Amino acid sequence: MSEVLLRMEDIDKRFPGVQALSKARFELKKGEVHALVGENGAGKSTLMKILTGIYQKDAGTIFFKGKEIDIPNTKTAQNLGISMIHQELNLMPDLTVAQNIFIGREPRKRFQLFLDEKRQNEMASLMFERLNLNLDLNTLVSELTVAKQQMVEIAKALSFDAEVLIMDEPTAALTENEIEDLFKIIHQLRDNGVGIIYISHRMDELKRITDRITVMRDGCYVDTVNTQEVSIDEIVAMMVGREIKYSFKPKIERVSNEKVLEVKHLNRGSILKDISFYLNKGEILGFAGLMGAGRTEVARAIFGADPIDSGDIYIHGQKVVINSTHDAVKHGIGYLSEDRKQFGLLTEMDVKTNIALPSYRKFMWAGGWMNDNHIDRVSTDIVEDLKVKTPSIHQQVKFLSGGNQQKVVIGKWLVRDCDILIFDEPTRGIDVGAKREIYNLLNKLAKQGKSIIMISSELTEILLMSHRIIVMCEGRITGELKNENVTQETIMNYAVKRLA
Repeated sequence: MSEVLLRMEDIDKRFPGVQALSKARFELKKGEVHALVGENGAGKSTLMKILTGIYQKDAGTIFFKGKEIDIPNTKTAQNLGISMIHQELNLMPDLTVAQNIFIGREPRKRFQLFLDEKRQNEMASLMFERLNLNLDLNTLVSELTVAKQQMVEIAKALSFDAEVLIMDEPTAALTENEIEDLFKIIHQLRDNGVGIIYISHRMDELKRITDRITVMRDGCYVDTVNTQEVSIDEIVAMMVGREIKYSFKPKIERVSNEKVLEVKHLNRGSILKDISFYLNKGEILGFAGLMGAGRTEVARAIFGADPIDSGDIYIHGQKVVINSTHDAVKHGIGYLSEDRKQFGLLTEMDVKTNIALPSYRKFMWAGGWMNDNHIDRVSTDIVEDLKVKTPSIHQQVKFLSGGNQQKVVIGKWLVRDCDILIFDEPTRGIDVGAKREIYNLLNKLAKQGKSIIMISSELTEILLMSHRIIVMCEGRITGELKNENVTQETIMNYAVKRLA
């Protein structure tokens, strides 16, 4: 039996209003590749951030090489030999490969006054020899492919004498050949005794590369299984094995079969591949998929926030050209971003200004002056209709709760009278009561004839709210389902279905 390298027991972590982890646990043996899987929001990242010192646990115990340890910061984790390669690589593009590996720890010449670049290159060369990599150490990182940059990250982690290496979605941006090269490196590291924590949504990879799999759900530990003794369907079932806790589901009916939006063969580099779907009047169309599937990218492309390479968009049967967000709004499309504070609101401004912002032309007098009384009346009506909890329409938005901020974003698009509303993670970061109000509001809008695209990482929410469900994986649509007898397992199977 391999030596236990790391053990985390009964780890709790709470953020304001959210129990992110509850008695979570994880074990890693020396020289094993151990997968950590779960839905978005299952607690994987929080647990790993505690292990790497980014967050501090509220309760629980961490053992490393049999000794209880505390990890108050990232430097402590690095000194222990615990390193993480994030999905978004943390390299400096204008520095060389060698400079990136030893940034902040550069070898110096006599009296410590000058950098010893010759020694730095020799040390970096040894790292690459260990990994059997052939890479010019003087090349700028900006000139490397993503796969090569990832190799630099691995070398950087090993330069800290890493015994625990955490890989977060390491193959997300790699080609098949590059993935094979990475797997060779992983096998080599495992053979050298490095313990690897492998976070991935790609089920087929787990069967190929990992020894054990730990499943998390809703911040809790579910089970740890030997990879070869479990099927992909069993893993998926463990990931999503909870019941819908809400008492209602939408009626599977629509106001009409009129297509208000149709997208045909939309492409954008390797991010979006041949995206085609339609949206009916009065319909809530759910978009499901795991992180990086391309759901938000579809929304941004339709809304003109990102350019497309090819494809056509039709609104009410007429082909339209959308080159900017202004074009999209002009055609009756409103977009509620997943990051409402950065893209949806001016948090330093008051409620009425935010509500009126996309529709200022409506509130102008003939001479170009603003009709403040009109703005006040309309924003007051919106606040009352949406039950926004605010002392007045003059309150700064930053002082509202997350749910009420979301209602202000919805309100501004209602004032604009958009027919097509794209909701990206509409209930992220808001409490259960506010969620229910948002759900009721979406249903109300659909009954009024508004057409809604709802992107959500919560499968319960997708099943609760959607008339139809589009499932994406790696930039493609892998499934279109009527929400009648659909289960979470069905959606998850399409969400991990890689197409050639």
